[in-house]
Amino acid sequence: MTTLHTAEDAVLVASLAMILVAGALLLYRIWYGPSMLDRAVALDVLAALIIAGIGVKAAHDRDSFYFPVMLVLAFLGFTGSVGIARFIAARDRPAVRPDGTQDHR
Repeated sequence: MTTLHTAEDAVLVASLAMILVAGALLLYRIWYGPSMLDRAVALDVLAALIIAGIGVKAAHDRDSFYFPVMLVLAFLGFTGSVGIARFIAARDRPAVRPDGTQDHR
């Protein structure tokens, strides 16, 4: 095993450790909130961490099979974030417009 392989393995282990620590902190944020928006952002970051973890596995295995999986997960994470943002925006919209008229939903 060469020095380059040893350095690559060290970088992969360090990146996996950082992903796991970020995941633990993320679970704390999902569990304790304090708001629904914080939880929504945490779920979006969870999708990014899953993609990063799959990327570390792909780099470790030197296999490009996981790249389409990562792309699909990124798309699902994005659409989920947009859906949550639209839901929160519709929920937090005031019922009375600034000109004083009633907003009909």
